[in-house]
Amino acid sequence: MPDRLGTVLLFQGRTEYIEKYSDAALELSQRGFATAAVDWRGQGLSDRTGQHHMIGHVNDFSNFQSDVDALIDHCTARDLPRPWHVLGHSMGGSIALRALHRRSDFQTAVFSAPMWGLPLGTGRRMLAWMASSLGTLIGMGRRETPGSGKVADPTAEPFEGNLLTTDADMFDWMKRIIVAHPELALGTPSLGWLWAALREMLVLSREAAPAVPCLTLLSSDEDIVDMDAIHVRMASWPGAHLEMIDGARHEPLMEGAALRGRLYDLIAAHCAGENLAR
Repeated sequence: MPDRLGTVLLFQGRTEYIEKYSDAALELSQRGFATAAVDWRGQGLSDRTGQHHMIGHVNDFSNFQSDVDALIDHCTARDLPRPWHVLGHSMGGSIALRALHRRSDFQTAVFSAPMWGLPLGTGRRMLAWMASSLGTLIGMGRRETPGSGKVADPTAEPFEGNLLTTDADMFDWMKRIIVAHPELALGTPSLGWLWAALREMLVLSREAAPAVPCLTLLSSDEDIVDMDAIHVRMASWPGAHLEMIDGARHEPLMEGAALRGRLYDLIAAHCAGENLAR
């Protein structure tokens, strides 16, 4: 392996899989960084438990930390270039933030639309807590969450009105991966996943920011995670930099080529130790 500036560990979001980040690995490689990733349990080609293959389920978000530990053990065994950095998108942002509290492996952190909260009004939030907790406690935790908004067949989602990207080519590319490899697809979250996510986000919101340099990418047209929770967290993170991206949606790293290039330049600069805070 040629000399590298370090290794970026990619923490994907819910429903995602390693293959979706081949473009990210290429962009980072061109800027001098190696990349490592893992399919979270119940996603991609990792084992899926239960009879409903398309329902994303986890009993507790601490389970994902076992996956983090396995990935880090793998990176250690392969002697991947140091320093190491973490890039967490959406649900992967929650997992990454918890990992920063647990471990000291990462020199810097990058977040893309991190799931530090869900955009629920007071009434919907109370209903989500009640339905997910009660449903799980009475043995229905593996049932899908009603009204979660994720189509059962990801390949059927139209570009018009999608919440992920404004770039039609990237949207089509993501769908082609699923069409070619339907075993990678994942649909709605379970009630158990929702309860676990709500608990984890609440606990994380009460903890101080870790002492790791942080860059967060947040799009102006974000509609999947709670923007207010991100602003609150970033305001309390000393020296952190929040990069607002005008006109983009939930997946800024899946937008057009020009924007992706600019964002990866920013990520590379951050990981190389440049101070982006202003």
